[in-house]
Amino acid sequence: MVDFNKISEFFENSSIPQNMLNRGQIVLDNFLKPIKILFEQKSVPKEPWSDEQIEFLLQILSNMDTDKDDRAAKVGEREARIASKLQLKTSGGFCHGVGRSGFLTAPQPKAPGGSIMYEISNFLARNFLKNFGLPNIKKAIVVPLCTGMSLALCLGALKPDWNDNKFINKRKVILPRIDHQSILKAIDLIGCNVKVVNGKIFGDAVRVPIEDIKSNLDENCFAIISITSFFPPREHDNIKEISKFAKEHDLVHIIINAYGVQSIEWMKLIRTAIDAGRVDAIIQSTDKNFLTPVGGAIIASPHDELITKISHTYAGRASATPIVNFLISTLSLGLTGYQTLLEEQKKNRKLLEKRLVEIAKKINERILEIYNPVAVALSLEKLKKEQISELGGALYNLRVTGPRVYNQEDKNFGMCCDNYPIPYIVMNASIGAKSTDIITAIERFEKAYEQIIKK
Repeated sequence: MVDFNKISEFFENSSIPQNMLNRGQIVLDNFLKPIKILFEQKSVPKEPWSDEQIEFLLQILSNMDTDKDDRAAKVGEREARIASKLQLKTSGGFCHGVGRSGFLTAPQPKAPGGSIMYEISNFLARNFLKNFGLPNIKKAIVVPLCTGMSLALCLGALKPDWNDNKFINKRKVILPRIDHQSILKAIDLIGCNVKVVNGKIFGDAVRVPIEDIKSNLDENCFAIISITSFFPPREHDNIKEISKFAKEHDLVHIIINAYGVQSIEWMKLIRTAIDAGRVDAIIQSTDKNFLTPVGGAIIASPHDELITKISHTYAGRASATPIVNFLISTLSLGLTGYQTLLEEQKKNRKLLEKRLVEIAKKINERILEIYNPVAVALSLEKLKKEQISELGGALYNLRVTGPRVYNQEDKNFGMCCDNYPIPYIVMNASIGAKSTDIITAIERFEKAYEQIIKK
């Protein structure tokens, strides 16, 4: 077997001068050093890796899996057979996936390389969250599921034993009103009943008072959901008080931290909640926080055994692709690269608000006073009902993606309360956005607004 750290020794008696061999070995050692450190420390690298280093790592590990064994006699129904070599690229080479049926984090006998890759990814997920605001978590796993399906997985793992007659009716989940179909569908998927606690208006902001949450508790409740990141006018929940409430009443407490990793403030809420009371699981999207393709999430917990229980609940074997995507992002960013992105996000958030304030003065509107480290909302009170409806389409035609236009006269879903008084538009300055995105979007918003009012 070739030891790449000693490759020059194989050519000591060749015609190649020793000084050249030594020089080549230095370059190769420099290329391989981050991989050695990753295996030893299992932590996020400080500096970003090159694409070539990441590809080399994936190729080495994926070549440990049995589908690459050209001498194997493959007689199983699932042997990672593929129709095209393009599928090797889209899966990072890990066609066997990860885990075993019914145990997500279990080593896969046909995928020793994939098992190593997954274990490293989970170590990096935990390390990343610890570095960026959650030092008091114990374990984290990357799952090939969106945020909503991850919530269903957690609830399915942590629900009472409904086969026991004592718990047959214990199916209610308390939900401080979050107007997002994914959350509602996740609760319904596993056969639970949702008990929505309505939002109330405080100035411009929508919040769910802890007193209202407490008053909705009954003997059939077993869990409560809370949120950090959401769209204005909804602000984050009082997660610290909810965690105390959950501990007092023995409720499973799951925090939806969908795109909250990018905010120091939102991460602090979770950190203090863990210390103050009960937090069972925290769910965050990989695409919204780590710039991966859609399809993955990180589930973290301050309790090792709960992550093990959640991984035991996964049905079937899992795709490796979302895990590979997370690993690629983590290694290509490193701690310094991610910190740079966080600093850019803060600057862009200030830029977004500054530009929207300027527009608000021109069109006689105002910025809504809502705490949100990522998004800004602008009132649209001067527009007629039909003009509000046209605004979203006009922005889309001007190739602006992502803004949310709400008219309370059309529907209140999205506002997290029943009686929000004014229409508004929300724009985000989330991680990965460029200042040019912000500037161009505001310019096109102004153009769309002018087009509408001149009709």
